Parts: sequence; structure tokens; C-alpha cells
Amino acid sequence: MTVHFHEEDLPAGVLAPGPVAVDTETMGLITPRDRLCVVQISDGKGDEHLVRFAAGSDYAAPNLRAVLADPERLKLYHFGRFDIAAIKYYLGVVAAPVYCTKIASRLIRTYTDRHGLKELVRELLGQDISKQQQSSDWGNPVLSDAQKDYAASDVRFLHALRTELNKRLEREGRMELAQACFDFLPHRAELDLAGWPEIDIFSHM
Repeated sequence: MTVHFHEEDLPAGVLAPGPVAVDTETMGLITPRDRLCVVQISDGKGDEHLVRFAAGSDYAAPNLRAVLADPERLKLYHFGRFDIAAIKYYLGVVAAPVYCTKIASRLIRTYTDRHGLKELVRELLGQDISKQQQSSDWGNPVLSDAQKDYAASDVRFLHALRTELNKRLEREGRMELAQACFDFLPHRAELDLAGWPEIDIFSHM
């Protein structure tokens, strides 16, 4: 298991074919205001790749964009709604098709309200991850080893989580519903960017 660190783009040919786990680190939670700093990506074969963008970046990143926009590659997220919006806003691509472990968890783990990545990894995979660096300064020109390891851990377990969550979704007959939610997620991210972040347009009120 190796964490590879890159500046401004992903090197060509470093990912195996198939699904990729994706996550982002930003300066905050308001996408147009808080710039994209890091994109994490993993093919599930044991290595994680971190692509860092400096302040003032033009986010050209042709190799990374090509992977994210590839319609033949499934993208695995945890709370993909946020990451898809950030990627669309800064990199200009729709990073789909989509699988979101948080949505899958909410559909199948109805016995709990704890759907964070840390809780999922602990229950389904029996491992512990640290969230200590979650709120650190991702715009710093030099990222610490702790930040890099935290960022890598956000994609390290998504392939295995998908396998375990799918077993439960199939068991309970909710896979079709989950897929419909995944398919809608890029549109939910578009609504966020267009000005409807906290409004449920399907509600009566």
C-alpha cells in the first residue's frame, strides 16, 4: 500500500481499468467560495493517488479529467453529492457513473443514524480510520504526512465497502432503488451548484 502524491494532474497510465474510488479536499463546504485543493483516487489495487492543486491553479489536469469523465468507469464516493459538485465546478467534468457508500448505507443500515465513513469502515470491514485531519488547512503549500494519510484513507476502503453494502442491498431487495439514487446524484449536485443546496424541491412546502 503506497500513497502517491502528484501536483496539478494524475500521471497517465497509473490506474488499472475498472471502478475508481474518488474523494476531494477543499477549503470549506461552500463550493464556489472554497476552492478544490486535492483529489484522491484509487483503483482498489492497494495504492492511492493524491492530486494537489495550488492556489491560482487553472485545473487543466487532462489525465485526471479523462478518468473522471470516462463513462465506462464507475466512480465510488462517500457523500458523492459534495465531491461531484466540486469536481464539476473546478474541473469542468461530470464524474459519473456513480456509486455512493453513504446513500447505500442509509438505504440498508436503517437500524442506525451513524453513516459516516469511520463508522462504516469499523462495522463492515473491522478497521479503524482517523478523522483527525478532516478540518485541517488543505490549501497549505506543504501538506503534512498526516494529511496525506488521511486523504488516502478516504478512498482506501470504498471498493471493499461497495462489495459489503451490495450484499445487503441485494439481500433486502433495495439494489434497484439504490441505483436510481446513484443515477440522480449528479443532478442533485447540479441543483446544489445552481442555488438549491438546502431546498428539497420534492417537498410539499
